[in-house]
Amino acid sequence: MKVEAPFKEGQDIPRKYTCDGEDVSPQVKWSGQPSNTKSFVLIMDDPDAPVGTFTHWIVYDIPASQTSLQENFPKRSEVRSIKQGINDFGRVGYGGPCLPRGHTHRYYIKVYALDVESLGLRPGATRREVESKMQGHIIGQGQTMGRYGRR
Repeated sequence: MKVEAPFKEGQDIPRKYTCDGEDVSPQVKWSGQPSNTKSFVLIMDDPDAPVGTFTHWIVYDIPASQTSLQENFPKRSEVRSIKQGINDFGRVGYGGPCLPRGHTHRYYIKVYALDVESLGLRPGATRREVESKMQGHIIGQGQTMGRYGRR
């Protein structure tokens, strides 16, 4: 699957999408999913965080008919039928890159195509809960990666 964001693969994430800017989520688009896809999950994380992989955004139960999330996606646990989980900032929805000065980290936006319409989880689930329910249902996936550093 192909995943696109408002930055090129491996390039800098615009400041707007970080805690140094507006801290709004970027628009994310995807394509090339299997024809039997019933829903999508999106996870954005930072594997370079000193405490281990840091989760910035979890979105699940995205209908198969939807192949993008708009910029500044509402920070609510449920938007129509789409649910968002708790990020590692302890909040629902998107939390942008916000790392210590003098460091540059990689941020992966991963989209998973699933063969189920819903994970059967309440809004505000944890990443562990989402990944546990995804097991055995992933039929496609793709990712893009951007970088952000604070000077």
